[in-house]
Amino acid sequence: MFTKLLVANRGEIACRVLRTARRLGLHTIAVYSDADRHALHVELADEAWRLGPAPAAESYLNQAALLEIAGACGADAVHPGYGFLSENAGFAQACADTGLVFVGPPPAAIAAMGDKAAAKALMASAGVPLVPGYHGEEQSNERLQAEAGACGYPLLLKAVAGGGGKGMRIVYTPAEFNEALAAARREARAAFGNDAMLLERYLPDARHVEVQVFCDAHGNGVYLSERDCSVQRRHQKILEEAPAPGLSQSTRSAMGEAAVRAAQAIDYRGAGTVEFLYTDDGQFYFMEMNTRLQVEHPVTEFITGLDLVEWQLRVAAGEPLPLTQDQITLSGHAVEARIYAEDAGHGFLPAAGTLHVLREPATSSKVRLDTGVREGDEVGIYYDPLIAKLIVHDQTRDAALAGLARALAQYRIGGVKTNIGFLHRLCRHPAFMAAELHTRFIEQHEHSLFSTPGLATGELLALAALACALRLPQSGASPFDAATGWRLNQPAEYPLRLDYAGNLHDVTLTTAEAGWRARVNEQEFDLQGELAGEQLRVMLNDRRISLHVAGDNDNLWLFHQGQRFDLRRVTDEAGTARHNTGGSLTAPMPGLVGELKVAEGDEVTEGQTLLVLEAMKMEHPVRAPMDGTVTEIHFRAGEQVSEGDELLRLEADDG
Repeated sequence: MFTKLLVANRGEIACRVLRTARRLGLHTIAVYSDADRHALHVELADEAWRLGPAPAAESYLNQAALLEIAGACGADAVHPGYGFLSENAGFAQACADTGLVFVGPPPAAIAAMGDKAAAKALMASAGVPLVPGYHGEEQSNERLQAEAGACGYPLLLKAVAGGGGKGMRIVYTPAEFNEALAAARREARAAFGNDAMLLERYLPDARHVEVQVFCDAHGNGVYLSERDCSVQRRHQKILEEAPAPGLSQSTRSAMGEAAVRAAQAIDYRGAGTVEFLYTDDGQFYFMEMNTRLQVEHPVTEFITGLDLVEWQLRVAAGEPLPLTQDQITLSGHAVEARIYAEDAGHGFLPAAGTLHVLREPATSSKVRLDTGVREGDEVGIYYDPLIAKLIVHDQTRDAALAGLARALAQYRIGGVKTNIGFLHRLCRHPAFMAAELHTRFIEQHEHSLFSTPGLATGELLALAALACALRLPQSGASPFDAATGWRLNQPAEYPLRLDYAGNLHDVTLTTAEAGWRARVNEQEFDLQGELAGEQLRVMLNDRRISLHVAGDNDNLWLFHQGQRFDLRRVTDEAGTARHNTGGSLTAPMPGLVGELKVAEGDEVTEGQTLLVLEAMKMEHPVRAPMDGTVTEIHFRAGEQVSEGDELLRLEADDG
């Protein structure tokens, strides 16, 4: 085994690799960009070295800087994690050329599977069934459009060098093809430096089932069960489980054996994942092979009892696989939820900001949390917005899902939007609990998944007003300072204005004989309650409610039954004015203006793309909400914007 390991990554995967490496007695070295100077992975390592500025191209993708640091600190191995350079054959070769052990497959194996078109040709020659499509080298727009017609709609545009949902678009009709192709090419070029595309027939009712494989340098290969990753948004997984529910043992074995054959055909070594589309008739089709450790590897670790990072390190050091296929046993069921900084209610747009409040669920032998952040850390615009992975294991799928719901309800984050509430609704959805899985699950159940149950607007505003009152400073110097609402000779009034879901509401609290009375939008509520730390216990009319409260000067976050409700106190005219900006278009997320498609004076139509924002490796088109004329443009291409910044102004055709 080598002695010094450099982890060429950041965030939760860097922390996860560092922990195993240190357990094995390796000296660990972290790298960081300027944005990550105080990150958790920097503190966990034995030493840490600066890579460069915040943009990934100048830091975590800077191969020369990484190799220079590896030489300077005396590292003898590099673990790439996932993302960044983990599937870069050139980097793997450069490590080998400088005498470093690359903890991953050989460069040739990465190259063979990194070009998805070439990989599909290889699989076809090996007899692995493929989804109908076009995987050719001719890449003119005209050729791709013609092949799209031959393939049939709906179809999937995929970057040849892609992964993680980047450079991917579903195209439903020929009229959408050109714009989708241009957007997919731009995204692929930015993410991978390669805008070549392949086409596949889109199978909307298929499941995404993948097999974890491991191979060593001694000719051994095994599969460690399979995972179902069907529930996705933006073609990225958000909830994974192992083993995949509902598969027959014969299908499991056939998939696993096919995956090992595919890996051994390219002289693979280390951890890899072979991904399939699985249809209800029991057929499966090769999609791609990821030549790295996957984000969702912890569910496999839970059901096998193995540490896959340890296996990676041992195989990279030349050791044989620790177990043979017949020695691998499975126990129970595991499910993983990815906690992202994103706005699930608005197309899962990436979010950024400070983690002002971070309350994590308790971990145990059944509950695991892989994270790379602490309270007070920033979620920035330069990297993937993954905050953490919450993984739960139990003896049955039902028990694991129930445990995940409990853990998500304990997970409270304030200061940046997250998908925790959505994940809580998802894992308790009847169709998901019944394992009615496919890659369109979210779209099919959109209405029920995006409704927020539990508290009506009036109830929520009354509770928020009470929370604000009970959180007031209680100096005791004067009855006017007390949070009890006491006033001389008359009931005390506590008026406030709250912004909830973009609407302003006036709420008045008055003292009552047994507590408070709240008047909200012509409704009245009687409240009795106490605030103990962050827990608010309330009798609301005849209903007992327990929730958690957190906030800063103006923002209030209420957490109830796994859901977070965001409210803001409006204390000045400027705050009110922000709700009356007719004709303006504001940034839905922080990012960079990647492309400006209009100029001042241009006439536009409803739905027309005005500009493209880039953030966290994703592209988001900003479209005209109405017919009109562009009267002002406030940012140029390449400039950075914050969420809520006014990007441009439109004057409607009707004035």
